[in-house]
Amino acid sequence: MPLGFPETPGRLRVLLDHLEANAGPWTVDRSWDPASEDDTLGVVRWLHEEEYVRRFRTAVAAAPGQLDGPDTPVSQGTFRAAATAAGVAVRASMELVNGRLDRAFLAIRPPGHHALPHRAMGFCFFNNAALAAEIVARAWQVPVLIVDFDVHHGNGTQAIFWERADVGYLSIHRHPFYPGTGTADETGSGRGAGTTRNIPLAEGAGDDLFASAVEAGLEELGGRLRPAVIVVSAGFDAHMDDPVGGLGVSEEGFRRIGQTLTQAAEAWAGGRILALLEGGYHPGATARSATAWIEGLAGATGTGRTDSIH
Repeated sequence: MPLGFPETPGRLRVLLDHLEANAGPWTVDRSWDPASEDDTLGVVRWLHEEEYVRRFRTAVAAAPGQLDGPDTPVSQGTFRAAATAAGVAVRASMELVNGRLDRAFLAIRPPGHHALPHRAMGFCFFNNAALAAEIVARAWQVPVLIVDFDVHHGNGTQAIFWERADVGYLSIHRHPFYPGTGTADETGSGRGAGTTRNIPLAEGAGDDLFASAVEAGLEELGGRLRPAVIVVSAGFDAHMDDPVGGLGVSEEGFRRIGQTLTQAAEAWAGGRILALLEGGYHPGATARSATAWIEGLAGATGTGRTDSIH
């Protein structure tokens, strides 16, 4: 990516190093292979238009350049990176539906929750969380809930499932802020009316308001859908040190969210959580926040299960 661009490989290196150095009830596996590119793109085409996939390949072949504006620059490796991230989401989802995995955090990049069916946005190219939810929903024919606590509203995820009754979307985010969507009156339409829940927060909300919003939204939408799996768009750019965030959340706030998500998963989803990294652009703050959040996930369960970070 261009010099100074926030979305960099260092985000993952620092995060994974920190998780390994602060050993807990989890394993870090850096060698975990994604689904094949052919299998991945087959799933990608369930949610993204063929013309968009073709245009993405063409832009990368002519790189460096931009795909859909200055927030989606591309290099020669961008398509491969995006397909690999999506491929990890595809493989993890298949492992989950086949009973070989029940809780994991996928440390992948680029992020995905702004990616729309027809275009890239906000550092995002393929919507990784949406792909994961779609696989589970199709395979099991059961409700799935996506919980998104990135500081930015996941407009792409919301758009994909706007008229779906089987996939709920809960987003807690700063507003007004990029990308401008995510007001409380955006609740879905048609069969999906009521399955979207947005909780916009003002700048500087802090730990208690942020975590309380997650708890209230989970109680409301999770209690209604009773999902079989919770898919998490785990963004850590709400942290007080993040250069693009501004919600003033600390590591302890993320720890509390981890505890809340595990309690909800144990109540409705047999403990099943599939989380995927979204934002977080201060590498140190992201690493600390993600570690605290995973400690929250592990500390609330009481089952002694070993979680995975891929």
